[in-house]
Amino acid sequence: MSNRLVLVLLSAVMLLGSCTRQLLPGRKPAASVPMPEAVRAANVDFRFLAAKGKAQFGDQSGNINVRIRKDSVIWISASLIGIEGGRIYITRDSVQVLDKLHREYYAGDFAYLSQRLNVPVNFDMLQALLLGNYLPPLSAATQPTVTTEGPTQRVNYEQAGLLVQQLVNLEGGRIQQLQVQAPTNQNQLTVDYSDFRALERNPQQFAYNTQVQVKEGTAPATTVTLTYRSVDVDKERLQFPFSVPKGYARKK
Repeated sequence: MSNRLVLVLLSAVMLLGSCTRQLLPGRKPAASVPMPEAVRAANVDFRFLAAKGKAQFGDQSGNINVRIRKDSVIWISASLIGIEGGRIYITRDSVQVLDKLHREYYAGDFAYLSQRLNVPVNFDMLQALLLGNYLPPLSAATQPTVTTEGPTQRVNYEQAGLLVQQLVNLEGGRIQQLQVQAPTNQNQLTVDYSDFRALERNPQQFAYNTQVQVKEGTAPATTVTLTYRSVDVDKERLQFPFSVPKGYARKK
């Protein structure tokens, strides 16, 4: 369950990744574009974040443990009935996957994810998805359209054939929905954030429930729901343990 879960989470950024392919072929993505003043989203700011909860994937569910060192490391562990099934360690230029159920591992770069998902992906996209932060265009030349509808701000932009929409809850300044559509192939990503709660030692709110839905063409949608029971920011300096036991086969 664990590796399938992580791949679905990563596939949630495949539409966003296609922007990278068309705008920056053969190059690493540029630094994030600053948030326009008109956009009233409040991103979660921290040095270290730790979240524990449950992931529901189809008819399967298991525990998930997420640790992030901002802009540097994403570490994910998934387990079923108390037994860890897999561990993921992602930095800005590397991806390592440990499959304990099949005694296999992968160590490489984002080419692995690009191959599995068929489009390039990057660290910033995954981090924004997990945190519910505002996702800016990859190019400063792309200017979002910002409109207000009651308590909700709608931020839209088109980039590389993709239609990106983010809904901001003006009361808390948090993203409540991210939607990306690719009209040419009917691919669609929808991420809904809910159950916002204030964080200890941090004035910002965090979505304790995240539902990620990925729809590719006319195929049935794949959905992962993350329900956190605890989220801590800057409580302690986190460790990100990752090692490959002897006897594990390296996946090509």
